[in-house]
Amino acid sequence: MGKISANDKLKQRHNPLLKDISSQGGNLRTTPRSAVAKKRKSTTNEAKDNDEEGYLDAVSSRKILQLAKEQQDELRDEEEAQVPSFAQAFKQQEDASSDEEEEDDQQYSDFEEEGEEEEVIYDEEEIEVDEKDAELFNKYFQNNGPSANGQSINLADKILAKIQEKESQQHQHQQHHPQGGERPEDAVLLPPKVIMAYEKIGQILSTYTHGKLPKLFKILPSLKNWQDVLYVTNPEKWTPHATYEATKLFVSNLTANEAQKFVESVLLEKFRTSIEDSDDHSLNYHIYRALKKSLYKPGAFFKGFLLPLVDGYCSVREATIAASVLTKVSVPVLHSSVALAQLLQRDFSPATTVFIRVLIEKKYALPYQTLDELVFYFMRFRNAAQDQMQIDETSEDKKGPQLPVVWHKAFLSFAQRYKNDITDDQRDFLLETVRQRFHHAIGPEIRRELLAGKPRATAGDVPKKDGLMVDAF
Repeated sequence: MGKISANDKLKQRHNPLLKDISSQGGNLRTTPRSAVAKKRKSTTNEAKDNDEEGYLDAVSSRKILQLAKEQQDELRDEEEAQVPSFAQAFKQQEDASSDEEEEDDQQYSDFEEEGEEEEVIYDEEEIEVDEKDAELFNKYFQNNGPSANGQSINLADKILAKIQEKESQQHQHQQHHPQGGERPEDAVLLPPKVIMAYEKIGQILSTYTHGKLPKLFKILPSLKNWQDVLYVTNPEKWTPHATYEATKLFVSNLTANEAQKFVESVLLEKFRTSIEDSDDHSLNYHIYRALKKSLYKPGAFFKGFLLPLVDGYCSVREATIAASVLTKVSVPVLHSSVALAQLLQRDFSPATTVFIRVLIEKKYALPYQTLDELVFYFMRFRNAAQDQMQIDETSEDKKGPQLPVVWHKAFLSFAQRYKNDITDDQRDFLLETVRQRFHHAIGPEIRRELLAGKPRATAGDVPKKDGLMVDAF
């Protein structure tokens, strides 16, 4: 192994760290490596942005500005050179236009002077017209020409006049012959929404069988013009179930006079149509129940149903069905007395006699006024029989016209119930009526009942039961 000399040691030994730091040729890192990288990256990005935005260096910018300035100077020189020429051209154009205006004015003035001095003459040309064409022309102008007043009449005026004439005729016809018993002055204009709503309710009632009624229908009795609104629902198409529910609603919520209108306009028509449309001429059960409910207001029933039914054409079948309602429902005596008095004043008919008999059989304590009218009613047929016998003296049949059995049954009911409430004179007249209007099966019973009765007390013995009859309706 060789020895290392002192020079070799000096050559291999590095410089001290202090010398390396202070030496001029050394590269000392003053910032951390990460900060240097970030700064270098930011500078490169700025350079890219400048390139993208189109920035130029100072030399290129200077050249561009110099060229732009030279171009502006050239344009300014050209404009200054062209201004005199444009001004001259504009002036020449103004002079030319003024000359033309003067020439036109002179021409127009010359034309006016010539027109004042000379008149224009037109040649009249004769045209031959066919006779048929002339006749058609004259006929047209006679019909469509000016009127006597000087006003022209065309086809549109004639059409409007005809329409107005037709409308006036229809209006006069409706006034003299109102349809459906309604007078034109009673017509009321309802809002379209109300009409639409109650038309839908009418459709519901035309298929109604059970359940609650619509609320809009329930408020009808509280309206002043409930009749007009009720007409919109078309009561003719109501089901019998809806008629029964409506009768309960209106009769219980309206006064007697108002309920009478409902009974007469709705219930009476339903009663008649139900019997006519049925195969066996029977009344629908729900309509029958509605009649019973209508007797909740007796005045409305008698004035709105019973009396109009008798005044119109009423068959014995209809009278028997309606009278059965009276037998099953309790009616106050005053209402029955007034109704009986009204029936006795009607002309004789079998249907009227059916109701008279039913009211007699209810065994009311009738006032004497009604009893006297009953006696006069039966006595009236005695006088009629005498007149008929005088007329038929020469004929073989001297029995006079025959009365129906229902009349004899009503007479028998009166004799059975009120034989003690008539005077002796009235009894004698009634016995004479039995003799003249004798029925082989019912006549003996009537005579027996009348003879078994006692005369009623006079006014001097006891006070009258009811001297004056109060109008219960």
